[in-house]
Amino acid sequence: MSARFPWYDSPWLDQFVRAKELIAERYPNRLADFLAAFEPLRTRRDYQVTLLDGVIDESVTAKIKDVIRSLKARDLETHEMAKFGRWVVHDHPMLTELQATTTELVSRVAGEEVEPCYNFLSMYTKLGRCAVHMDAPSAKWTLDICVDQSEVWPIHFSQIVPWPEDFSYEGNDWSQHILTDPQNRFSSFSLNPGQALLFSGSSQWHYRDPLTPKGPNGFCHLLFFHFVPKGTSEIVDSRNWARIFDVAELLDLGASETSENPA
Repeated sequence: MSARFPWYDSPWLDQFVRAKELIAERYPNRLADFLAAFEPLRTRRDYQVTLLDGVIDESVTAKIKDVIRSLKARDLETHEMAKFGRWVVHDHPMLTELQATTTELVSRVAGEEVEPCYNFLSMYTKLGRCAVHMDAPSAKWTLDICVDQSEVWPIHFSQIVPWPEDFSYEGNDWSQHILTDPQNRFSSFSLNPGQALLFSGSSQWHYRDPLTPKGPNGFCHLLFFHFVPKGTSEIVDSRNWARIFDVAELLDLGASETSENPA
């Protein structure tokens, strides 16, 4: 998170706003072109979260479960266990191949041509939780696939909203400000194994309440395939902005972190 935007996965938005401010101050005649270049990463306001059945069949589900069983301790990324109660694995070769096969489906449902950006396997434990947040545009489109779970665990989405570039709030709890804002109009969705949701996490607030398992071994294994509009893979990475826009000062924004989308 950043100082200006206190939710998970917000550094990209912070960098974008700082870049916009820098260009407005030093190169105002180039601001319109800068903003126009990012328009493909914004989501049309009428998009609705889409529930998809049968995205993976039983045989594919079995292969993913085999991948999970084959993972060694050294394969697991542990940095999100304390905050999200989960293990993660990014860009496993078998899952990357599987993601490529879903590109046409995602393009059709999203209403625009997309290309894969990255993926990760999210293995929530009984401590699973996911605070309200908005993703970086490297996850403009997310195909959220349920692989296996001990019980149904709903996820909640706002409608499509503009990027919160002027985010401000009163009080001490920024998340409660988001959750209680009537303009966000949250809806809830639940997945069974084999089902998937396509949502636009960079333009939708989303969260999960803490998992409340009925037994001692609660879990939820989810697979996240992230896509960007076709041809935008360079511009989603802020490390390329100085070159793309020929503004050397943009190097001072710092390298962007890889989005991980904890949904």
